Amino acid sequence: MARTTAYTDFNLAQHVLRAGLATPDKVALSLLSADTSEDWCFDRLTRAVRGTGTGLRAAGLAPGDVVLMRLGNTPDFPIAYLGALAAGLVPVPTATALTEGEVARLLPDLRPAAILHDPDVPCPPHPSRIDVDDLRAMQALPPVDWHLGDPDRLGYIIYTSGTSGRPTAVMHAHRAILARQMMFDGWYGLRPEDRMLHAGAFNWTFTLGTGLMDPWTKGATALIPAPGTLAADLPELMARHGATLFAAAPGVYRQMLKGRDHLALPDLRHGLSAGEKLNPVVRDAWTAATGTPVYEAFGMSECSTFISGCPDHPATPGALGRAQAGRQVAILSESGPAATGEVGTIAIHRSDPGLMLGYLGAPEQTAARFQGDWFLTGDQGVMDAEGQITYLGRRDDMMNAGGFRVSPVEVEAALANAPGVTGVGAAEVEVKPGVSVIAAFYTAPAPLDDAALARYAERTLARYKQPRLYIHLAALPTGANGKLLRRRLRAEFEARKDAGPDQA
Repeated sequence: MARTTAYTDFNLAQHVLRAGLATPDKVALSLLSADTSEDWCFDRLTRAVRGTGTGLRAAGLAPGDVVLMRLGNTPDFPIAYLGALAAGLVPVPTATALTEGEVARLLPDLRPAAILHDPDVPCPPHPSRIDVDDLRAMQALPPVDWHLGDPDRLGYIIYTSGTSGRPTAVMHAHRAILARQMMFDGWYGLRPEDRMLHAGAFNWTFTLGTGLMDPWTKGATALIPAPGTLAADLPELMARHGATLFAAAPGVYRQMLKGRDHLALPDLRHGLSAGEKLNPVVRDAWTAATGTPVYEAFGMSECSTFISGCPDHPATPGALGRAQAGRQVAILSESGPAATGEVGTIAIHRSDPGLMLGYLGAPEQTAARFQGDWFLTGDQGVMDAEGQITYLGRRDDMMNAGGFRVSPVEVEAALANAPGVTGVGAAEVEVKPGVSVIAAFYTAPAPLDDAALARYAERTLARYKQPRLYIHLAALPTGANGKLLRRRLRAEFEARKDAGPDQA
């Protein structure tokens, strides 16, 4: 998948830190706690990154070696990540929530030359583990020479569960950072003077990209809440530290608004949301409480975010936005490009600089994701005449009602504001062999009256889109990144049904 780029000798870490050379004393990173902040200026950050690169090379690691990252939610994570890239190594960030057994199952395919390890993070045995204390000592070493090379060479590996539910290793090139610059205007409205607060942990790829790499590439300041910070505490931190942009998954917005109808955020221009579809009810509540909009983006581990609304081109109501400038996005049917207004699969052209190199050790799986020159995301959408794209859900989440395809996202949005409902997920479930219906799984302090919910649905949804079942849950199943797991809704319904009336 060769790309055309103006760059020849290139290094992702050098690219990220280059803007900071002009403002060495400016704060690049501020770790925020209730009463204090831990600040890293660009000069200190760059020296720590390059010193870490020197230490990793001195430990016997060579360019191209894979290093698995088992580090906690601290600045050590992005410093080690960039330090590895600076030295030409291939870092593999992983979530701290993984168990020792889950990590052990990754090792045969990854074959890491070393594991960067915090003793508080589960990690299987490995002949070369570099402790976090040793990593911190490396920060004071002389700077490593940037490992320069082809922008298309392997840079880093991340894991995605995809639609299989099993982790899949996604290989990205150094050039992937260049695609992220299309988000600066196409999503963030990012400026060098900005102070971007991201609500996620250091070791989440959403935080690593949107919350850290992108502000630093622009010469802006990244604000990260200290571990253990509650969503309810974020507004005060944002106000005190002058956050101008705020990024979070939709669930964080919902938690911040709980019990509040006003948030005083005098410096905030707007919010940014990604990871799953932001419910319109939450969006409207945020705008009413803060006086600021939220711009949403769509992407995936294989290509980051490439569809979004932005200050210059807000999304139309109900839509995600449009393809960012410089990116080729299409809606495809099985036979080719879908007509305007026709439902199809969201796809991005193989020439996109942010598109993955492929799945590690799985060329057939990689090839199966392409239709000609288009990478198929597996997500369904529809594009209007203005290029605005409405997201309809994963292809395997789409529901069928009497021959009509129904988006779970549409049903969830319609029911989210029903009296008493605090959360909702929709899925097609089989109630008896050969008979499936749309079910609405909802959370509320107590079970609600099914008839009242049905009457509400009648006012907001066409007949064929209305759920036939309403099921109260204590909590909706979500993944580690907060995404709703609709497959789990179906599976758990089937399990209860098969267990019989005593367990249903």
